[in-house]
Amino acid sequence: MDRFSEYRIMWLLVFFDLPTDTKKERKAAADFRKHLIGDGFTMFQFSIYVRHCASRENADVHLRRVKAHLPEHGEVGCLTITDKQFGEIELYKSKKAVEPNAPGQQLELF
Repeated sequence: MDRFSEYRIMWLLVFFDLPTDTKKERKAAADFRKHLIGDGFTMFQFSIYVRHCASRENADVHLRRVKAHLPEHGEVGCLTITDKQFGEIELYKSKKAVEPNAPGQQLELF
């Protein structure tokens, strides 16, 4: 069962700060977000999206897809971490700690 190791399963985080001053920039930012959602990313915060990946190789595939759709202007950062590292996250709403959402169960069809 090494396939499901918390050190093998990865999370891909995409952080971005995109300009939205003109109509063209707003459309580019919206298109980038739509591409992320279409590729299976979930909004973590307004400009932080995360995606659960079964392996490093799978994370690399999705990272290449993000790079292929980078907008012309703005800043985008990508970070890949293990499931173990992601599990150590501490979240707060105001001063109260909140439990992170548990990832959905991975379904595998043969």
